[in-house]
Amino acid sequence: QVHVVESGGRWVQPGGSLRLSCAPSGRTVRTSTMGWFRQAAGQEREFVAARRNNGATYYADSVKGRFTVSRDDGKNTLYLEMNSLRPEDTAVYYCAVAAGSPIMSFLKTAPAYEYWGQGTQVTVSS
Repeated sequence: QVHVVESGGRWVQPGGSLRLSCAPSGRTVRTSTMGWFRQAAGQEREFVAARRNNGATYYADSVKGRFTVSRDDGKNTLYLEMNSLRPEDTAVYYCAVAAGSPIMSFLKTAPAYEYWGQGTQVTVSS
């Protein structure tokens, strides 16, 4: 059984930075395709970023240039580095582990991911 745990969410002022962490027990981040999604209140869950096991990364247009997904193989942890945060980035952020290696058209959709964490709240406001 895979258990995904996110951490790092908190309140931050606009323009600030945060780093979210994701540790999936039962899976190795180095050999897994993993993604970050977010869901704001009253809205649908949306794709934020993904990293394939070969190191390729993908980002939603809304976060490109501001967010970076990386991993630490020694700690078996995936990170989402978020800079220049905006109020519209406020949401619950979820980490997920994909079932295999999704094709490109599927990679940015929630059904491509098999295991999900409980989410961590990020609030950006002054």
